[in-house]
Amino acid sequence: MKKRRILAALLSAAMVLSLAGCTKGGDDGASSSAGAGNSTSNKLTIWAWDDTFNVKAANIAKEYYAKINPDVQVNVVSMSQDDIVVKLNTAFESGNTSGLPNIVLIEDYRIQNYLQSYPDQLSDLSDVVDSSKFMDYKLKTMTKDGKIYGVPFDSGVACVFYRTDLIEQAGYKKEDMQDLTWQEFIEIGKKVKEKTGKAMLSLDPNDLGLIRMMMQSAGKWYVDEDGKADIKDNAALKEALTIYKQMQDAGITTTASGWDAGVAAVNSGKVASSVIGCWYASSIKKAEDQSGKWAIASFPRMSNVSKSVNASNLGGASWYVLEKVDGKNTAKEFLKSTFASNTELLDQLCKDVSLVSTYKEAANGANVSAADQFFSGQAIYKDFAAWTEKIPAVNYGVATYDVEKKMTEALQNVLKGTAVTDALKKVHTEVEGILSAVG
Repeated sequence: MKKRRILAALLSAAMVLSLAGCTKGGDDGASSSAGAGNSTSNKLTIWAWDDTFNVKAANIAKEYYAKINPDVQVNVVSMSQDDIVVKLNTAFESGNTSGLPNIVLIEDYRIQNYLQSYPDQLSDLSDVVDSSKFMDYKLKTMTKDGKIYGVPFDSGVACVFYRTDLIEQAGYKKEDMQDLTWQEFIEIGKKVKEKTGKAMLSLDPNDLGLIRMMMQSAGKWYVDEDGKADIKDNAALKEALTIYKQMQDAGITTTASGWDAGVAAVNSGKVASSVIGCWYASSIKKAEDQSGKWAIASFPRMSNVSKSVNASNLGGASWYVLEKVDGKNTAKEFLKSTFASNTELLDQLCKDVSLVSTYKEAANGANVSAADQFFSGQAIYKDFAAWTEKIPAVNYGVATYDVEKKMTEALQNVLKGTAVTDALKKVHTEVEGILSAVG
C-alpha cells in the first residue's frame, strides 16, 4: 500500500503545476480539513466531467433536489477527469482535503485503487444504496469488505451499432444480426466488404476497449477475483486477441487512430458498424443524414469460451461522497434522493442526456420505452436496459490502465505475427511486476 501511495504522490507532484490554470480558487471545492468533516451543511459541491453528460445530469439532479430541500445550495463544477484524478490523489496523499467537493464522480476502472489505497477517504454508502435495486456487475466495482461506497450511475453496456442499409446490401436482415458469435460477425463483415466496399468496423490498436469488452463478456479481466495477474492462462483474453487478429486478417477492418478518427469513420459512412458502449449513440447521431439507417444488436459472444455471453460493458462511472469534507450526511441525502432512487429523474436523464441507468426500476420509464427514429424506430434504451442485466461482474483491480500499457505492446506484437501464447507469457511477468509495485 505504501508503494501505491508513493506512486500516486509522484504522479500528483509531476502534474500539480499544470493544474494551476485549471483551479477556480475556493469556488470548486467544499469547506473541509484533514480531520473528519461536520455531518451536515447548507452547501454542497459536486465535481464531474463531460458537460453534455455527467455535468448536465448533476445539474438536473440539483433541480430535483431543490424541490426537496431548497435550503441547500448545490454547486456543480465541471473539470476534466484527469484533473479530478490528480486533485484527489494530491489531497488523499497529503491528508489535506481542503478544497475538495462533497460528491465526486469516479470512473469504475479506477475506484478500487482509491478504496484500497485510501480506505478512510470515501464514505460508506451502504445505507444510501439498496443493493437489490442496482445491477450486480456495477455494484461490484464499488464494493469492498461487504460495504458499498458509491451510488451507481451509468451503464456502459456494449452493443453492435450497425447500418441497416449496408447490411441489407450484403444480403442480411436485422434478424441475422441478433445474438451473434464473433465468427458470424466476421463472416457478415466479409460479405459487407465484398458487396459494398465498406469495412465492417474501425479499430485503434492503441485502444484496448474491444479487448476489455470481449473479456468481460466471459466474466474475466486482467486480474482474477483476488486481484492477482491473470494473463498467460486467461482463455478469454487469448481468444479476444485471436479474434482481433482474425478480423484484421479477414480484411474487414480499417484503422482509425484516436477518438475523432473513429467517430469520423462512422459519420462519413466509411464503416458499416461500431462495437462499443451504449453512450456512443450520441456520436452516431451527429450524422443527421443517416437517420433511419441505423439499428443496434447485442454484443457478440466468443463461441470458443464457454462462459462468454451476448453482453458486456465499456466504461461507466459512479458518485462518491468524501468522508472528511463537511456535509457528508447532506451529501448522502442528496444522492439518496436523486441518483439512488428517483425513477422520474432517471427517466428524464434518459431523454436529456441519453442515460442508460443501472437502477433496475429505471427500465420501466416512458422515455426508456420510447422508439428512436434515428435507429429505425427501435426502442434502443429498452434493449440497453435488458442487456445491462446480463453483464458479467468482474474485478477491475487497481491498475487497469497501467496494465494496458503492456497489453497494448502485446497486441501490437500479435498483429505483427507473434503467437498469442508467447505474447501473453511475456506480459504476464510484466503485469505481476506492476501489481507488486502498487500492492
